[in-house]
Order: sequence, then structure tokens, then C-alpha cells
Amino acid sequence: MLMISALPADAERALAATAGRRFSHLFLVACGGSLSVMMAGKYFVDRHSGTMACDIYNADEFVCRDPRRLGPDTLVVLCSQTGTTKETVRVANHARDRGATTIGMTLDQTSPLARAVDHSVTYQASYTTGKTIDSAYSNYGVLYMLLAGLIDDRENAGLTADLLTSLGHLQPAIDRAHRIYEDRFQAFAPRFAPRKAIYTLASGASYGAAYSYAICVLMEMQWYDSQAIHANEFFHGPFEVVDEDAGFIVMLGLDETRRLTERARDFLFKYGSRENILLVDATELDLTGMADRIKPYLVPLVFFDTLWRFAYKLADLRDRPMLEGRRYMKKLMDY
Repeated sequence: MLMISALPADAERALAATAGRRFSHLFLVACGGSLSVMMAGKYFVDRHSGTMACDIYNADEFVCRDPRRLGPDTLVVLCSQTGTTKETVRVANHARDRGATTIGMTLDQTSPLARAVDHSVTYQASYTTGKTIDSAYSNYGVLYMLLAGLIDDRENAGLTADLLTSLGHLQPAIDRAHRIYEDRFQAFAPRFAPRKAIYTLASGASYGAAYSYAICVLMEMQWYDSQAIHANEFFHGPFEVVDEDAGFIVMLGLDETRRLTERARDFLFKYGSRENILLVDATELDLTGMADRIKPYLVPLVFFDTLWRFAYKLADLRDRPMLEGRRYMKKLMDY
């Protein structure tokens, strides 16, 4: 049976250094795609921790708000892929000045973020590096390892063992999902490629994946007008854009909020056109080997990885390179 037998060494060190600390509050802080991962992390903590309150913040707003609760009994977990995101580094310095404990997740252990935090933890990424990775060690996977370890240390929840076993089955599940969705993506790509606007919709643990796909893929890399819509907020304004021409990507997860997205899906099917509604439903996935209580948190990784390939199909049809076609990001130095 596939499984991960132990936590990565740097994650283990960070957890050992914080063991026994009874943090009253956990802050998850980042920007952009890294922030979207924190959204799933907050859902995980909300569902499994009875002792730690958890909030999620955009990095620079965290500094501006300067929560009064921030102090020696709080833990701040930050994430920046390059470790050079200036807003996130600013948070690390601000939090340490206030006496908080800081853990930074990044690819580069020599980066400004890695140097600014108390404990630096690495992860793997393929989307912008082009490297083949085991998704268990992605930003999602490593964040879940940290959160499960923190909760287990304080509440003896037994999450880590289930998580590690489930992560050992993640990459095969993603590989199977690519085969499941291949024909569907092939059919939808020509319909979506010429559009001006594409909306993403999800709830719960999957909402962060919808958020990242909207702002970091469809907008940043393909210049679509896009918006991530929470499945329940959909009915409080956004559903007015629905007609037979509206294009939606719907991510239907497995967590406790599933009924919220089912309701939105049903409305879209009734008042929109199914030819313009790309549905990815976690019940279609083969998640063999994963613990039932862990599956909902790994579904977003499957969704995002497979939809990344869909984005490349759009890019090919639009003749717009995914990474090289940016106008501003990593091109300008003064923003």
C-alpha cells in the first residue's frame, strides 16, 4: 500500500519546536495563490480543532489591521512560493516584533521569508517550475501536515496518521482524474477559449481552488474577466449574470458544504446552458486508499491539478502562453 511514513524533516522540526505551546490563535497569512491554499487550511482547522481559533488574512491587510490578538500566544503561518513576496515578508517581521511565533512555507530556504521566520518549511511546486512532483509535498499537502500536527499535539485527534496515509494515495488519484476528465476538457476547451468571461464557483474546502483558478490562472495568465463566486453568495447577487451564454466552472466537493454547491449547480443547469457549465464533481473521482475524513481536503488538489491542464488547452487555442504571456507580474519591478 502506498503511504508516506513520516513528516518531512523541516516540518517535523517546526512542530517539535512548537510542541506543548497552547496557542490561543492561529493566523494563516499569504497573497494570491498562496492565500487560496490557506482558505482550505482554515476549513481544516475549523472542522478539527476545538482549542485554536483560526483566521486567514491577505498579507498587507494583516499588517494594516494589526489584530490586537496578535502576540506571544499566537502562531502565524505564512506562505510565499518564491519567498520574496514583500508583503508576506513584512508580515513575518511584524509578527515577530509582536512576539508571535512564525512558520514560513516556501520553495527557497535561502529566501527573505525563510530568513525572517522562526521556522522555515519547504514544499514542492510544478506549476511555475515545470518540475514533476509528488503532490503530497505540495503547498496544500505540507500545510495540512503542519495543521494536523499542531492539532494532534494539543487534542490527540489522530489526524496525522490518516493524513499521511491519504497523501500517499493522492498522486495516483490525480493521475486517474486526468483520465476521467480528458474527454470533457477536450469538449469544453473550444467553447470556453473565445470567451471574454469565465466564472468559477465552489464552497467549503474547495473554494480556495476556485479563487486561485479565477485570479491566478484565468485572469493572470489568460486575461479573462473572471470571478470566484462562493456557492451561497451566488444567490445574493451574482446569479443575475446567468443566461444560456454564461460560462461557469463548478467545483463540487465532498465536505459539509456540498449541498450549497449542489443548489448553485442545479440553478445553473436550469437557467443556463449545460454546454457552458464545466462541472467537476468529487463523486466522480477514485480516491481509493484515502481516509474518509481526509478526502474532502485533498479534493481541491485534484481539481486544481486537472484544471491546470484544461488551462493549457485554452492557452493553446488562444495562442496565449500560460507563463510567458504576462504583462506585469515578474516583468515590472516598481509595483
